[in-house]
Amino acid sequence: MNIIAEISRWAIPLLLLLIPLLAYLRKVPVYESFVAGAEDGFKTGVRILPFLIGMLVSIRVFIDSGALDLLARLLAPIFNYFGLDPNLTAIIPLAILRPLSGSGALGVATQLINQYGPDSLIGRLASTLQGSTDTTFFVLTVYFGSVGIRKYRYALKVGLLADLVGLIASIWIVHRVF
Repeated sequence: MNIIAEISRWAIPLLLLLIPLLAYLRKVPVYESFVAGAEDGFKTGVRILPFLIGMLVSIRVFIDSGALDLLARLLAPIFNYFGLDPNLTAIIPLAILRPLSGSGALGVATQLINQYGPDSLIGRLASTLQGSTDTTFFVLTVYFGSVGIRKYRYALKVGLLADLVGLIASIWIVHRVF
């Protein structure tokens, strides 16, 4: 175990030393390549900024308008219909917010874990859901926007389906394992 800790501690500093050293030995203009890459990264950042701002504003409006709470209340009967524990309705805001915002979902998950405890059914479900779903809208906005893909209809459907499967699998796994 001690060897792995030492490797982990030295891995990044060694990579930061070895990559430029190997590039220099191969006669690659290291600084110029770095500057060109940083310039491309800045251009990409500027290009996706409107998409990112639009998404973040939309998420904030969605939450502040009360639409998140309304949608959670509307989905609660579906949870009850399938015979799930009524306390599981506390997870609905996380399940809705996770495809939209990673930081927002992390905030909701942290709140659930603090409220119910990390070893509770809700705490374990929140943790499992965080690890088994993705921020679909963020991925579409940032990655697709950065390369100029405008037609992402099928990617959105598949991403949201994957999030739904992740939710169902999380509930099933947590109920079976814990």
